[in-house]
Amino acid sequence: MWQRFTERARATVFYAQEEALRRGEGYVSTEHLLLGLIREPDSLAALVLEKLGVVLDQVRDEIELKLPPNLDKPQGGEMELTPRAKRVIDMAYDEARHLNNNYIGTEHVLLGLVREGEGLAGRVLSKFGVDLDNTRTEVTSLQESNSETPLEGCTSAPQAASVKHRVHADDTGLRGMSVTSIAQFTPVQALEVINVALAMKYERIKGGELIKFKRPKVLAMIFEKPSLRTRVTFETGMFQMGGHAIFLGPQDIQMGKRETPCDIGANLSRWVDAIMARVFRHEMLIQMDEASSVPVINALSDLEHPCQALADLMTFYERVHAFEGRKLAWVGDSSNVCHSVMLLCALIGVNISIACPEGYGPNLAILTQAEAFAKQSGSIVEIVHDPVVAVKDADVIETDVWTSMGQESETKERKKAMQPFQVNKELLSKAKPDAIVLHCLPAHRDEEITGEVLDGKQAAVLDESENRLHAQKALLALLLGEA
Repeated sequence: MWQRFTERARATVFYAQEEALRRGEGYVSTEHLLLGLIREPDSLAALVLEKLGVVLDQVRDEIELKLPPNLDKPQGGEMELTPRAKRVIDMAYDEARHLNNNYIGTEHVLLGLVREGEGLAGRVLSKFGVDLDNTRTEVTSLQESNSETPLEGCTSAPQAASVKHRVHADDTGLRGMSVTSIAQFTPVQALEVINVALAMKYERIKGGELIKFKRPKVLAMIFEKPSLRTRVTFETGMFQMGGHAIFLGPQDIQMGKRETPCDIGANLSRWVDAIMARVFRHEMLIQMDEASSVPVINALSDLEHPCQALADLMTFYERVHAFEGRKLAWVGDSSNVCHSVMLLCALIGVNISIACPEGYGPNLAILTQAEAFAKQSGSIVEIVHDPVVAVKDADVIETDVWTSMGQESETKERKKAMQPFQVNKELLSKAKPDAIVLHCLPAHRDEEITGEVLDGKQAAVLDESENRLHAQKALLALLLGEA
């Protein structure tokens, strides 16, 4: 149901659930959807209402006045849409078709609420003089003037043309593509992966229809390094989508010793639909990809970790509900995860500040590419050597282990250099009060991050870990042409 929803439209549904929960309701009805809409004051729906002379605060007051008091305690867990709210969503889809839009935005949800009419939201909107014809006229007018008003999902105003392509194009160009680096994505493609991942997660939570392969697919999984999250999430994802994953450990292939990466890629691509590889040297991945006729996915190399970055920014959006103008602070070693997160932030318009000791900064080529992306998206990429400077006004703080696999000989030296860059309660207090903390795991407690923060209420590391599953499923579905 939610796959074609823009980021803001999906946020509206999350807000609607929060509004229902706040009132102790176990369901989401039309009034909750309307309250969710007006919590996004920069959305197209809010702009349409303002054009129609509606004051958003008055809408909220009117709903509060008409809702009966609920003295029960808030009900947690899953909340279903009422039949009337489901009709609103169906009508939103119909309105999108009527407008020749290939996406569902807040403006379509608003049209659905007005068109349904009989629910509390429809009655409130009618009281303020909002009717279907005038609403359609204003929506069409705002969409046609998108050069001045960025479309929903836009990471920044200069990207309006790219976003227009995103929401109207049938093919993002992801099918058959390999993902060895975040730099291979366009902003359109990166946002599409995150959108599909969010939709797949939400559908699974509410017990909805899941994306399944139209015919069985097979994924070869090459592991030179040990893994918990990568193996389990890729295997589980393939199983959930009706496919099969084959685990190939270090002794099964002995890449570079028993057989070259080129020969491995050429052979595997004759048998399987995609190859996932977790390797030491990034060059081995590139050589394999050059010889393969099927998509190759980087599940970690010494240079990048694209799958982790996609899960991280998915978690960012779930908690912050926006990308444009928001800030991620990376604290500690400029690891492979840092490289991919930096590239993805710059690509989609998130400001990123990296705090690291002198001599432990990002790879120069990766930094140069990120700065080029940032110039296009209007975001900021900065390298600082003071973690307090980095976390100021940050929405998200992220860190990683100080010594990655293959760097064990540097452990003592790294610990000494990184000690001032520990993510602890004091550093967290310098960020925004509601900032969240990310760590790709496994963590070395009380080294790069204290146990107090890792287990604290601002940590989103388990959500981040879970989102590896959904981000990778979305990536597989898009690369293999199933989404």
